[in-house]
Amino acid sequence: MHLTGFLAFCALLAASLAASLGQQPFSSNSLDEEAPILNAGLDAAIQEILAEFKSPGGAGVAVARKTAAGTWRLESKGYGNATGAGDKVDEHTLFSIGSNSKLFDVLATGLLISNETLSPRILWNSKVASIVPGWKLADPVATSESTIVDIMSHRTGLPRHDLMEGWEDGVEDIIARLQYLRPSAGFRELAQYNNHMYTVLSSFPKTLVDTPFEQYVHDNIFVPFGLNATTYFYADAVATGRLADGFTRQDANLTHDPFDQGTVRVLPYWDQSSTHAISGAGGVISSAHDMAIWLQALLQEGTNQANETVIPASVIQKVATGVTVYFPIARYPELSPGVYGGGQLRGTYRGFGLRGHTVRSMPHLFQHGGAAPGFKSQVARFPSENFGVAVLTNDEELGASIRESIKYRIVDEVLSLHPYIDWTARYREQVAAAVPPPSIPRSKDAAPPSVPYTALAGKYHNAGYRSLDFCLFWHNATHVPMLIARHDTGAGNHLRLSHYEGDKFNVTVLNVLDGDAPWVRKTDQFEAEFEVDGEDVGFALIGVWGPGQGAEPLQGETVRERAEVWFSKME
Repeated sequence: MHLTGFLAFCALLAASLAASLGQQPFSSNSLDEEAPILNAGLDAAIQEILAEFKSPGGAGVAVARKTAAGTWRLESKGYGNATGAGDKVDEHTLFSIGSNSKLFDVLATGLLISNETLSPRILWNSKVASIVPGWKLADPVATSESTIVDIMSHRTGLPRHDLMEGWEDGVEDIIARLQYLRPSAGFRELAQYNNHMYTVLSSFPKTLVDTPFEQYVHDNIFVPFGLNATTYFYADAVATGRLADGFTRQDANLTHDPFDQGTVRVLPYWDQSSTHAISGAGGVISSAHDMAIWLQALLQEGTNQANETVIPASVIQKVATGVTVYFPIARYPELSPGVYGGGQLRGTYRGFGLRGHTVRSMPHLFQHGGAAPGFKSQVARFPSENFGVAVLTNDEELGASIRESIKYRIVDEVLSLHPYIDWTARYREQVAAAVPPPSIPRSKDAAPPSVPYTALAGKYHNAGYRSLDFCLFWHNATHVPMLIARHDTGAGNHLRLSHYEGDKFNVTVLNVLDGDAPWVRKTDQFEAEFEVDGEDVGFALIGVWGPGQGAEPLQGETVRERAEVWFSKME
Protein backbone atom coordinates (compact mmCIF):
# COMPACT_ATOMS: atom_id res chain seq x y z
CA MET A 1 0.00 0.00 0.00
CA HIS A 2 1.30 3.44 -0.90
CA LEU A 3 2.03 5.85 1.98
CA THR A 4 -0.78 8.23 1.01
CA GLY A 5 -3.25 5.35 0.91
CA PHE A 6 -2.06 4.06 4.27
CA LEU A 7 -2.47 7.50 5.88
CA ALA A 8 -5.96 7.82 4.42
CA PHE A 9 -6.84 4.39 5.81
CA CYS A 10 -5.60 5.43 9.28
CA ALA A 11 -7.67 8.60 9.11
CA LEU A 12 -10.80 6.66 8.14
CA LEU A 13 -10.18 4.15 10.93
CA ALA A 14 -9.83 6.91 13.50
CA ALA A 15 -13.00 8.63 12.26
CA SER A 16 -14.92 5.37 12.35
CA LEU A 17 -13.84 4.60 15.88
CA ALA A 18 -14.68 8.12 16.99
CA ALA A 19 -18.14 7.90 15.49
CA SER A 20 -18.91 4.51 17.01
CA LEU A 21 -17.36 5.02 20.44
CA GLY A 22 -17.40 8.77 20.87
CA GLN A 23 -14.76 10.79 22.68
CA GLN A 24 -14.76 8.66 25.81
CA PRO A 25 -12.99 9.64 29.01
CA PHE A 26 -10.09 7.47 30.00
CA SER A 27 -10.98 4.48 32.13
CA SER A 28 -8.34 3.07 34.45
CA ASN A 29 -9.98 -0.35 34.53
CA SER A 30 -6.67 -1.77 33.35
CA LEU A 31 -5.32 -0.89 36.79
CA ASP A 32 -6.23 -2.83 39.90
CA GLU A 33 -8.42 -0.36 41.77
CA GLU A 34 -7.94 -2.26 45.01
CA ALA A 35 -4.16 -1.99 44.77
CA PRO A 36 -2.33 1.06 46.11
CA ILE A 37 -1.61 3.82 43.62
CA LEU A 38 1.62 4.69 45.42
CA ASN A 39 2.84 1.13 45.05
CA ALA A 40 6.28 -0.36 45.51
CA GLY A 41 7.20 0.49 41.93
CA LEU A 42 6.31 4.16 42.31
CA ASP A 43 7.98 4.25 45.73
CA ALA A 44 11.20 3.08 44.12
CA ALA A 45 10.79 5.53 41.23
CA ILE A 46 10.32 8.48 43.60
CA GLN A 47 13.32 7.49 45.69
CA GLU A 48 15.33 7.22 42.49
CA ILE A 49 14.26 10.71 41.42
CA LEU A 50 15.44 12.14 44.74
CA ALA A 51 18.74 10.31 44.28
CA GLU A 52 19.15 11.49 40.67
CA PHE A 53 18.96 15.10 41.85
CA LYS A 54 21.13 14.34 44.91
CA SER A 55 18.50 15.92 47.09
CA PRO A 56 19.33 16.46 50.75
CA GLY A 57 15.60 16.78 51.39
CA GLY A 58 12.55 14.75 50.50
CA ALA A 59 9.00 14.85 49.21
CA GLY A 60 5.47 14.49 50.48
CA VAL A 61 3.23 13.00 47.81
CA ALA A 62 -0.57 12.87 47.64
CA VAL A 63 -2.94 11.30 45.13
CA ALA A 64 -6.73 11.29 44.86
CA ARG A 65 -8.66 9.11 42.45
CA LYS A 66 -12.28 8.13 42.02
CA THR A 67 -12.81 4.46 41.29
CA ALA A 68 -15.26 2.96 38.82
CA ALA A 69 -17.41 2.04 41.81
CA GLY A 70 -17.73 5.70 42.70
CA THR A 71 -15.61 5.60 45.82
CA TRP A 72 -12.58 7.78 46.42
CA ARG A 73 -9.09 6.48 46.99
CA LEU A 74 -6.86 8.97 48.83
CA GLU A 75 -3.23 8.15 49.42
CA SER A 76 -0.33 10.11 50.87
CA LYS A 77 3.25 9.16 51.63
CA GLY A 78 6.60 10.66 52.49
CA TYR A 79 10.05 10.06 51.04
CA GLY A 80 13.51 11.27 52.01
CA ASN A 81 14.58 13.69 54.72
CA ALA A 82 12.31 16.13 56.52
CA THR A 83 14.80 17.81 58.84
CA GLY A 84 18.47 18.40 59.36
CA ALA A 85 18.20 16.24 62.47
CA GLY A 86 17.46 13.24 60.27
CA ASP A 87 13.67 12.94 60.65
CA LYS A 88 12.06 11.32 57.62
CA VAL A 89 9.18 12.74 55.61
CA ASP A 90 5.83 11.07 56.22
CA GLU A 91 2.28 11.91 55.16
CA HIS A 92 1.89 14.35 58.06
CA THR A 93 5.12 16.31 57.51
CA LEU A 94 4.32 20.00 57.01
CA PHE A 95 5.69 22.00 54.07
CA SER A 96 5.25 25.56 52.90
CA ILE A 97 3.23 25.26 49.68
CA GLY A 98 4.16 28.73 48.38
CA SER A 99 1.98 29.97 45.55
CA ASN A 100 -0.41 27.05 45.80
CA SER A 101 -1.79 29.29 48.55
CA LYS A 102 -3.20 31.55 45.82
CA LEU A 103 -6.04 29.16 45.07
CA PHE A 104 -7.26 29.37 48.67
CA ASP A 105 -7.08 33.16 48.38
CA VAL A 106 -9.09 33.45 45.18
CA LEU A 107 -11.62 30.82 46.31
CA ALA A 108 -12.16 32.86 49.47
CA THR A 109 -12.86 35.78 47.14
CA GLY A 110 -15.34 33.56 45.29
CA LEU A 111 -17.12 32.77 48.56
CA LEU A 112 -17.51 36.49 49.22
CA ILE A 113 -18.89 36.97 45.70
CA SER A 114 -21.36 34.13 46.35
CA ASN A 115 -22.45 35.62 49.69
CA GLU A 116 -25.99 36.85 49.06
CA THR A 117 -26.16 38.60 52.42
CA LEU A 118 -23.24 40.86 51.58
CA SER A 119 -24.34 44.44 50.97
CA PRO A 120 -23.36 45.82 48.62
CA ARG A 121 -22.71 42.63 46.65
CA ILE A 122 -19.47 42.21 44.74
CA LEU A 123 -18.97 40.46 41.39
CA TRP A 124 -16.01 39.01 39.51
CA ASN A 125 -16.05 42.14 37.35
CA SER A 126 -16.31 44.52 40.30
CA LYS A 127 -13.72 47.30 40.18
CA VAL A 128 -10.97 46.87 42.77
CA ALA A 129 -11.12 50.61 43.45
CA SER A 130 -14.70 50.17 44.69
CA ILE A 131 -13.62 47.58 47.25
CA VAL A 132 -10.10 48.36 48.47
CA PRO A 133 -9.41 51.61 50.36
CA GLY A 134 -6.27 53.27 49.07
CA TRP A 135 -6.08 51.21 45.86
CA LYS A 136 -3.90 53.03 43.36
CA LEU A 137 -1.40 52.02 40.67
CA ALA A 138 1.06 54.15 38.70
CA ASP A 139 -1.09 53.66 35.59
CA PRO A 140 -4.34 55.64 36.05
CA VAL A 141 -6.19 53.37 33.62
CA ALA A 142 -5.21 50.28 35.62
CA THR A 143 -6.22 52.10 38.81
CA SER A 144 -9.74 52.87 37.62
CA GLU A 145 -10.45 49.82 35.45
CA SER A 146 -8.85 46.84 37.23
CA THR A 147 -11.41 44.22 38.22
CA ILE A 148 -11.13 41.17 40.45
CA VAL A 149 -10.55 39.08 37.31
CA ASP A 150 -7.73 41.40 36.21
CA ILE A 151 -5.78 41.13 39.44
CA MET A 152 -6.32 37.37 39.86
CA SER A 153 -5.10 36.69 36.30
CA HIS A 154 -2.01 38.95 36.46
CA ARG A 155 -2.89 41.51 33.78
CA THR A 156 -2.61 44.88 35.52
CA GLY A 157 0.65 45.77 33.75
CA LEU A 158 2.78 45.35 36.87
CA PRO A 159 5.68 42.87 36.82
CA ARG A 160 6.68 40.93 39.95
CA HIS A 161 8.49 43.63 41.98
CA ASP A 162 9.04 41.01 44.70
CA LEU A 163 11.80 42.92 46.49
CA MET A 164 9.50 45.79 47.42
CA GLU A 165 7.99 43.80 50.28
CA GLY A 166 9.56 43.93 53.75
CA TRP A 167 9.07 41.69 56.75
CA GLU A 168 7.55 44.46 58.82
CA ASP A 169 4.95 45.26 56.16
CA GLY A 170 1.29 44.55 56.69
CA VAL A 171 -1.30 44.13 53.96
CA GLU A 172 -2.19 47.82 54.11
CA ASP A 173 1.49 48.80 53.73
CA ILE A 174 1.84 46.77 50.53
CA ILE A 175 -1.36 48.19 49.06
CA ALA A 176 -0.30 51.74 49.90
CA ARG A 177 3.02 51.38 48.05
CA LEU A 178 1.72 49.75 44.85
CA GLN A 179 1.23 53.17 43.30
CA TYR A 180 4.99 53.76 43.30
CA LEU A 181 5.89 50.62 41.31
CA ARG A 182 6.72 51.16 37.67
CA PRO A 183 4.67 49.02 35.22
CA SER A 184 6.44 47.07 32.49
CA ALA A 185 3.42 46.82 30.18
CA GLY A 186 0.10 48.50 29.56
CA PHE A 187 -3.08 47.48 31.32
CA ARG A 188 -4.33 44.08 30.04
CA GLU A 189 -1.48 43.83 27.52
CA LEU A 190 0.45 40.92 29.03
CA ALA A 191 0.30 38.22 31.67
CA GLN A 192 2.84 39.26 34.30
CA TYR A 193 2.93 37.29 37.52
CA ASN A 194 2.50 39.52 40.55
CA ASN A 195 2.25 38.24 44.12
CA HIS A 196 1.06 41.58 45.46
CA MET A 197 -2.27 41.32 43.64
CA TYR A 198 -3.06 38.30 45.82
CA THR A 199 -2.17 40.38 48.85
CA VAL A 200 -4.82 42.79 47.59
CA LEU A 201 -7.33 39.92 47.33
CA SER A 202 -6.47 38.83 50.86
CA SER A 203 -7.65 42.23 52.15
CA PHE A 204 -11.24 41.53 51.06
CA PRO A 205 -12.49 39.53 54.09
CA LYS A 206 -11.37 42.19 56.56
CA THR A 207 -12.79 45.00 54.43
CA LEU A 208 -16.10 43.33 53.56
CA VAL A 209 -16.99 41.14 56.57
CA ASP A 210 -14.57 42.40 59.24
CA THR A 211 -12.82 39.04 59.52
CA PRO A 212 -9.04 38.60 59.22
CA PHE A 213 -8.14 36.77 56.04
CA GLU A 214 -6.50 33.78 57.76
CA GLN A 215 -9.49 33.30 60.04
CA TYR A 216 -11.90 33.56 57.11
CA VAL A 217 -10.10 30.84 55.13
CA HIS A 218 -9.75 28.66 58.24
CA ASP A 219 -13.45 28.86 59.08
CA ASN A 220 -14.83 28.65 55.54
CA ILE A 221 -12.38 26.32 53.78
CA PHE A 222 -9.93 24.51 56.07
CA VAL A 223 -12.47 23.38 58.68
CA PRO A 224 -15.38 22.28 56.46
CA PHE A 225 -13.04 20.28 54.21
CA GLY A 226 -11.21 18.70 57.15
CA LEU A 227 -7.81 20.21 56.36
CA ASN A 228 -6.97 19.89 60.03
CA ALA A 229 -3.18 20.26 59.80
CA THR A 230 -3.23 23.15 57.34
CA THR A 231 -2.40 26.59 58.71
CA TYR A 232 -1.06 30.04 57.91
CA PHE A 233 0.87 30.31 61.16
CA TYR A 234 4.50 29.29 61.61
CA ALA A 235 4.11 29.06 65.39
CA ASP A 236 1.25 26.56 65.03
CA ALA A 237 3.23 24.46 62.54
CA VAL A 238 6.34 24.39 64.74
CA ALA A 239 4.25 23.38 67.76
CA THR A 240 3.24 20.15 66.01
CA GLY A 241 6.86 19.04 65.69
CA ARG A 242 6.15 18.13 62.07
CA LEU A 243 7.39 21.19 60.15
CA ALA A 244 10.01 20.25 57.57
CA ASP A 245 13.29 22.11 57.25
CA GLY A 246 14.07 23.77 53.94
CA PHE A 247 17.48 22.62 52.65
CA THR A 248 19.93 24.63 50.57
CA ARG A 249 23.31 23.78 49.01
CA GLN A 250 26.00 26.26 50.02
CA ASP A 251 29.03 26.77 47.79
CA ALA A 252 28.08 23.94 45.44
CA ASN A 253 30.53 23.50 42.54
CA LEU A 254 27.96 23.53 39.75
CA THR A 255 30.55 23.76 36.99
CA HIS A 256 31.96 20.42 38.12
CA ASP A 257 28.58 18.86 38.94
CA PRO A 258 25.23 20.64 38.37
CA PHE A 259 23.77 18.50 41.19
CA ASP A 260 26.58 19.03 43.69
CA GLN A 261 25.32 19.37 47.26
CA GLY A 262 28.20 21.55 48.42
CA THR A 263 27.65 22.12 52.13
CA VAL A 264 24.06 21.22 53.00
CA ARG A 265 22.46 23.90 55.14
CA VAL A 266 19.09 24.24 56.83
CA LEU A 267 17.29 27.50 56.07
CA PRO A 268 15.39 29.20 58.89
CA TYR A 269 11.69 29.15 58.07
CA TRP A 270 11.15 31.98 55.66
CA ASP A 271 8.07 33.67 57.17
CA GLN A 272 8.07 33.93 60.95
CA SER A 273 6.48 37.38 60.92
CA SER A 274 3.28 38.35 62.68
CA THR A 275 2.06 40.74 59.99
CA HIS A 276 1.27 38.03 57.42
CA ALA A 277 1.25 40.28 54.37
CA ILE A 278 2.25 37.26 52.29
CA SER A 279 -0.57 34.96 53.49
CA GLY A 280 -2.74 35.30 50.41
CA ALA A 281 0.07 34.91 47.90
CA GLY A 282 2.09 32.18 49.59
CA GLY A 283 1.46 31.64 53.29
CA VAL A 284 -0.19 28.21 53.53
CA ILE A 285 1.59 25.36 55.36
CA SER A 286 0.19 21.89 54.73
CA SER A 287 0.89 18.17 54.50
CA ALA A 288 0.56 15.45 51.89
CA HIS A 289 -2.31 14.01 53.94
CA ASP A 290 -4.29 17.26 53.73
CA MET A 291 -3.37 17.78 50.08
CA ALA A 292 -5.03 14.45 49.21
CA ILE A 293 -8.24 15.72 50.83
CA TRP A 294 -7.85 19.05 49.01
CA LEU A 295 -7.46 17.29 45.66
CA GLN A 296 -10.69 15.40 46.24
CA ALA A 297 -12.45 18.65 47.17
CA LEU A 298 -11.32 20.29 43.92
CA LEU A 299 -12.20 17.25 41.80
CA GLN A 300 -15.67 17.25 43.40
CA GLU A 301 -15.94 20.96 42.56
CA GLY A 302 -16.25 22.21 46.11
CA THR A 303 -18.10 19.37 47.81
CA ASN A 304 -16.60 17.88 50.97
CA GLN A 305 -16.46 14.27 52.10
CA ALA A 306 -19.86 14.61 53.80
CA ASN A 307 -21.32 15.58 50.41
CA GLU A 308 -21.87 19.16 51.56
CA THR A 309 -21.25 22.07 49.19
CA VAL A 310 -18.53 24.20 50.76
CA ILE A 311 -17.52 26.17 47.67
CA PRO A 312 -20.02 26.58 44.79
CA ALA A 313 -19.01 24.63 41.69
CA SER A 314 -19.34 27.85 39.68
CA VAL A 315 -16.51 29.38 41.72
CA ILE A 316 -14.21 26.40 41.11
CA GLN A 317 -15.01 26.60 37.41
CA LYS A 318 -14.51 30.36 37.25
CA VAL A 319 -10.98 30.37 38.64
CA ALA A 320 -10.03 27.46 36.35
CA THR A 321 -11.21 29.33 33.24
CA GLY A 322 -8.32 30.83 31.28
CA VAL A 323 -8.14 34.62 31.13
CA THR A 324 -4.54 35.37 30.16
CA VAL A 325 -2.17 33.43 27.92
CA TYR A 326 0.62 32.62 30.35
CA PHE A 327 2.69 30.21 28.25
CA PRO A 328 2.17 31.17 24.59
CA ILE A 329 4.44 28.33 23.43
CA ALA A 330 4.39 24.82 24.87
CA ARG A 331 7.52 24.07 26.87
CA TYR A 332 7.64 20.43 25.70
CA PRO A 333 6.00 18.56 22.79
CA GLU A 334 3.62 16.74 25.16
CA LEU A 335 2.37 19.97 26.72
CA SER A 336 0.07 22.63 25.35
CA PRO A 337 0.30 26.39 25.74
CA GLY A 338 -1.02 27.43 29.14
CA VAL A 339 -3.75 29.88 30.11
CA TYR A 340 -4.18 31.36 33.58
CA GLY A 341 -7.40 31.99 35.47
CA GLY A 342 -7.10 32.58 39.20
CA GLY A 343 -4.46 30.55 41.04
CA GLN A 344 -4.81 27.94 38.28
CA LEU A 345 -2.91 27.22 35.07
CA ARG A 346 -4.87 25.30 32.44
CA GLY A 347 -3.53 23.18 29.58
CA THR A 348 -3.34 19.63 28.29
CA TYR A 349 -0.83 16.80 28.59
CA ARG A 350 0.29 14.32 25.93
CA GLY A 351 -2.24 15.36 23.31
CA PHE A 352 -4.57 12.71 21.96
CA GLY A 353 -4.34 9.34 20.31
CA LEU A 354 -5.65 5.79 20.02
CA ARG A 355 -5.66 3.86 23.29
CA GLY A 356 -6.66 0.27 22.60
CA HIS A 357 -10.09 0.46 20.99
CA THR A 358 -10.91 3.95 22.23
CA VAL A 359 -10.22 7.26 20.56
CA ARG A 360 -9.12 9.37 23.45
CA SER A 361 -9.02 13.14 23.61
CA MET A 362 -6.61 14.16 26.33
CA PRO A 363 -8.48 16.06 29.06
CA HIS A 364 -7.46 19.36 30.55
CA LEU A 365 -4.83 19.55 33.24
CA PHE A 366 -5.33 22.16 35.96
CA GLN A 367 -2.26 22.88 38.03
CA HIS A 368 -0.15 25.44 39.85
CA GLY A 369 3.38 25.46 41.18
CA GLY A 370 4.55 26.94 44.43
CA ALA A 371 7.91 28.26 45.59
CA ALA A 372 9.08 29.67 48.92
CA PRO A 373 12.63 29.73 50.31
CA GLY A 374 13.51 26.09 50.91
CA PHE A 375 10.23 24.69 49.58
CA LYS A 376 8.66 23.86 46.20
CA SER A 377 5.20 22.39 45.51
CA GLN A 378 2.90 21.29 42.72
CA VAL A 379 -0.84 20.56 42.88
CA ALA A 380 -2.32 19.13 39.66
CA ARG A 381 -5.57 17.49 38.65
CA PHE A 382 -7.39 16.01 35.66
CA PRO A 383 -11.09 16.63 36.44
CA SER A 384 -12.49 14.45 33.67
CA GLU A 385 -10.31 11.57 34.90
CA ASN A 386 -11.26 12.18 38.56
CA PHE A 387 -7.59 12.09 39.40
CA GLY A 388 -5.12 14.46 41.02
CA VAL A 389 -1.59 14.50 42.41
CA ALA A 390 0.29 16.87 44.71
CA VAL A 391 4.02 16.94 45.42
CA LEU A 392 5.63 18.93 48.25
CA THR A 393 9.42 19.24 48.46
CA ASN A 394 12.02 20.90 50.70
CA ASP A 395 14.98 21.27 48.32
CA GLU A 396 15.60 24.94 47.54
CA GLU A 397 17.74 24.63 44.42
CA LEU A 398 16.30 21.54 42.68
CA GLY A 399 12.91 21.09 44.31
CA ALA A 400 11.05 22.41 41.27
CA SER A 401 12.66 19.81 38.99
CA ILE A 402 12.02 17.09 41.56
CA ARG A 403 8.33 17.94 41.98
CA GLU A 404 7.73 17.95 38.21
CA SER A 405 9.60 14.69 37.67
CA ILE A 406 7.57 12.98 40.41
CA LYS A 407 4.28 14.48 39.21
CA TYR A 408 4.63 13.34 35.61
CA ARG A 409 5.93 9.90 36.60
CA ILE A 410 2.78 9.31 38.67
CA VAL A 411 0.48 10.76 36.00
CA ASP A 412 1.95 8.55 33.27
CA GLU A 413 1.45 5.43 35.36
CA VAL A 414 -2.01 6.15 36.73
CA LEU A 415 -3.38 7.24 33.34
CA SER A 416 -1.54 4.40 31.53
CA LEU A 417 0.25 6.78 29.18
CA HIS A 418 2.76 4.54 27.45
CA PRO A 419 5.60 4.74 26.97
CA TYR A 420 6.44 6.56 30.18
CA ILE A 421 8.44 9.71 29.47
CA ASP A 422 11.75 10.04 31.29
CA TRP A 423 10.99 13.44 32.78
CA THR A 424 13.85 13.04 35.23
CA ALA A 425 16.35 12.94 32.36
CA ARG A 426 14.69 15.98 30.78
CA TYR A 427 14.82 18.03 33.94
CA ARG A 428 18.39 16.94 34.65
CA GLU A 429 19.33 18.23 31.21
CA GLN A 430 17.49 21.48 31.94
CA VAL A 431 19.34 21.90 35.24
CA ALA A 432 22.71 21.27 33.57
CA ALA A 433 21.94 23.74 30.78
CA ALA A 434 21.00 26.43 33.31
CA VAL A 435 24.36 26.41 35.10
CA PRO A 436 25.65 29.98 34.70
CA PRO A 437 29.00 30.51 33.00
CA PRO A 438 31.90 31.62 35.20
CA SER A 439 31.52 35.29 36.07
CA ILE A 440 33.82 37.75 34.35
CA PRO A 441 36.08 39.25 37.01
CA ARG A 442 36.30 42.98 37.43
CA SER A 443 39.20 44.41 35.46
CA LYS A 444 42.14 45.67 37.49
CA ASP A 445 41.94 48.76 35.28
CA ALA A 446 38.22 49.30 35.81
CA ALA A 447 37.25 52.96 35.50
CA PRO A 448 36.05 54.45 38.80
CA PRO A 449 32.60 56.00 39.26
CA SER A 450 32.03 59.60 38.25
CA VAL A 451 32.23 60.62 41.93
CA PRO A 452 34.38 59.19 44.74
CA TYR A 453 33.19 55.92 46.27
CA THR A 454 32.68 57.68 49.58
CA ALA A 455 30.15 59.99 47.92
CA LEU A 456 28.02 56.98 46.94
CA ALA A 457 27.60 55.77 50.52
CA GLY A 458 24.60 56.98 52.49
CA LYS A 459 20.80 56.77 52.55
CA TYR A 460 18.69 56.31 49.40
CA HIS A 461 14.94 56.07 49.04
CA ASN A 462 12.33 54.69 46.67
CA ALA A 463 8.72 55.09 47.78
CA GLY A 464 7.85 51.55 46.68
CA TYR A 465 10.98 49.74 47.83
CA ARG A 466 11.60 51.73 51.04
CA SER A 467 14.99 53.10 52.16
CA LEU A 468 18.52 51.75 51.86
CA ASP A 469 21.44 52.98 53.95
CA PHE A 470 24.69 51.97 52.24
CA CYS A 471 28.02 51.57 54.01
CA LEU A 472 31.20 51.49 51.96
CA PHE A 473 33.49 48.46 52.33
CA TRP A 474 36.83 49.03 50.63
CA HIS A 475 40.00 48.05 52.41
CA ASN A 476 42.53 49.04 49.76
CA ALA A 477 43.05 49.28 46.03
CA THR A 478 43.41 45.50 45.66
CA HIS A 479 39.86 44.88 46.85
CA VAL A 480 36.61 45.45 44.95
CA PRO A 481 34.73 48.42 46.42
CA MET A 482 31.37 47.34 47.82
CA LEU A 483 28.29 49.14 49.14
CA ILE A 484 26.16 47.10 51.57
CA ALA A 485 22.75 47.97 53.01
CA ARG A 486 20.19 46.21 55.17
CA HIS A 487 17.07 45.29 53.18
CA ASP A 488 14.72 42.71 54.67
CA THR A 489 12.68 40.80 52.07
CA GLY A 490 11.62 37.24 51.40
CA ALA A 491 14.80 36.71 49.38
CA GLY A 492 17.32 38.02 51.91
CA ASN A 493 18.24 40.72 54.36
CA HIS A 494 21.04 42.71 52.68
CA LEU A 495 21.87 44.18 49.27
CA ARG A 496 25.50 44.22 48.16
CA LEU A 497 26.63 46.44 45.30
CA SER A 498 30.07 45.40 43.97
CA HIS A 499 31.81 47.83 41.65
CA TYR A 500 32.30 46.60 38.08
CA GLU A 501 33.03 49.49 35.71
CA GLY A 502 32.44 53.22 35.87
CA ASP A 503 29.05 53.91 37.45
CA LYS A 504 27.94 50.27 37.09
CA PHE A 505 27.74 47.79 39.96
CA ASN A 506 26.74 44.15 40.26
CA VAL A 507 23.98 43.65 42.84
CA THR A 508 23.61 40.52 44.98
CA VAL A 509 20.86 39.79 47.49
CA LEU A 510 22.48 38.35 50.61
CA ASN A 511 20.81 36.39 53.36
CA VAL A 512 23.06 36.71 56.40
CA LEU A 513 21.96 33.87 58.67
CA ASP A 514 22.65 33.61 62.37
CA GLY A 515 23.50 30.48 64.30
CA ASP A 516 26.42 28.69 65.88
CA ALA A 517 28.32 29.28 62.65
CA PRO A 518 26.85 32.36 60.88
CA TRP A 519 26.84 32.08 57.11
CA VAL A 520 25.79 34.05 54.06
CA ARG A 521 23.51 32.80 51.31
CA LYS A 522 23.54 34.55 47.95
CA THR A 523 20.25 34.64 46.05
CA ASP A 524 19.14 37.07 43.31
CA GLN A 525 21.63 38.94 41.16
CA PHE A 526 21.04 41.98 38.93
CA GLU A 527 22.62 45.35 38.09
CA ALA A 528 22.78 48.89 39.43
CA GLU A 529 23.91 52.04 37.67
CA PHE A 530 24.51 55.38 39.38
CA GLU A 531 23.80 58.76 37.84
CA VAL A 532 25.06 62.11 39.10
CA ASP A 533 23.35 65.31 38.00
CA GLY A 534 24.89 68.22 39.83
CA GLU A 535 24.24 67.63 43.50
CA ASP A 536 21.60 64.97 42.79
CA VAL A 537 22.80 61.38 43.11
CA GLY A 538 20.74 58.26 42.46
CA PHE A 539 20.92 54.78 41.05
CA ALA A 540 18.82 52.49 38.94
CA LEU A 541 18.14 48.82 39.54
CA ILE A 542 18.04 46.89 36.27
CA GLY A 543 17.02 43.25 35.85
CA VAL A 544 15.18 43.18 39.17
CA TRP A 545 11.47 43.61 38.49
CA GLY A 546 10.59 40.23 36.88
CA PRO A 547 8.62 41.13 33.73
CA GLY A 548 6.37 38.77 31.80
CA GLN A 549 7.10 37.26 28.40
CA GLY A 550 6.94 39.95 25.73
CA ALA A 551 7.65 42.94 27.98
CA GLU A 552 10.00 45.39 26.27
CA PRO A 553 13.13 46.76 28.01
CA LEU A 554 12.76 50.33 29.14
CA GLN A 555 14.15 52.98 26.84
CA GLY A 556 15.47 56.43 27.66
CA GLU A 557 18.35 58.83 27.31
CA THR A 558 19.17 58.92 31.02
CA VAL A 559 19.81 56.18 33.54
CA ARG A 560 16.77 57.30 35.49
CA GLU A 561 14.51 56.94 32.46
CA ARG A 562 15.74 53.38 31.93
CA ALA A 563 15.42 52.42 35.61
CA GLU A 564 13.09 49.61 36.62
CA VAL A 565 13.44 50.98 40.14
CA TRP A 566 15.03 54.36 40.91
CA PHE A 567 16.57 55.27 44.28
CA SER A 568 17.38 58.91 45.06
CA LYS A 569 20.05 59.81 47.60
CA MET A 570 18.61 61.50 50.66
CA GLU A 571 21.79 62.66 52.40
